[in-house]
Amino acid sequence: MSRKVYHVYIMTNQTNRVLYTGVTGDLARRVWEHKQGKVDGFTKKYHVNKLVYAEPYDYVYDALQREKQIKAGSRKKKIDLIESMNPTWQDWYDTL
Repeated sequence: MSRKVYHVYIMTNQTNRVLYTGVTGDLARRVWEHKQGKVDGFTKKYHVNKLVYAEPYDYVYDALQREKQIKAGSRKKKIDLIESMNPTWQDWYDTL
């Protein structure tokens, strides 16, 4: 039996102007849903469809705490976080 991995992730749109932070237990499925416009609300409205950052966690509680921490941070902190791992803002979806 494989263990469950939770991810905190950041997505953006094609122009990198909008940032969305979320948490999921199935990163590939969730990003696909965003890309297909299946998630009503913010991500659909602003065409958020590019995965630019993700962190794995063994426990959902830890992932939720990290999501809150990232969301509470400034836009600059989010950009710095993304660029620390993905300086060219490439879409990581195809690597999942």
